[in-house]
Amino acid sequence: MMLRSAQAKRQTRRAGFTLIEVMISFLVFTIVISGLIYGYIQANRMATWSSWSLAAQSYASQGLEQARSAQWNSEQWPITNGPGTDDELALIPSGVATNGSLSYFQTNTLDIPTTGAQIVITNYITVTNISISPPLRQIRSDVVWWFPLDGKYYTATVITLRAPDQ
Repeated sequence: MMLRSAQAKRQTRRAGFTLIEVMISFLVFTIVISGLIYGYIQANRMATWSSWSLAAQSYASQGLEQARSAQWNSEQWPITNGPGTDDELALIPSGVATNGSLSYFQTNTLDIPTTGAQIVITNYITVTNISISPPLRQIRSDVVWWFPLDGKYYTATVITLRAPDQ
């Protein structure tokens, strides 16, 4: 009978986990969970950047289409420039500017419903004469925006060419 109880005591001592085994398993569990959390945070950050970038690209396209839709009649004489005339995108003469171009900018905010924050952007639109005969202009829209999670500025750019009959 005594042999059995001594043998039973030895088995019960060996049946549980030691403190070292519990600590190592907890360490492995912590490393796995922290990797999953880090991956989730990075995926969320990239999704946020992607949505802001897409919104900025859309705003750049909008600015380009606004400039492209301006009236331009290259055969009108005398040449008139400015809003309500036959050339609504008045270019600066080549002697005044470096390349005979018009540049202006708009500051606005993007409203992305998922973030709840207003994103301040600046849209720079540049119209440049490419050639006089045949008349051809380049319209470029650059939207500059700041991403607060990494503190960097990014630019979304759209460029197109336009003839007076388009």
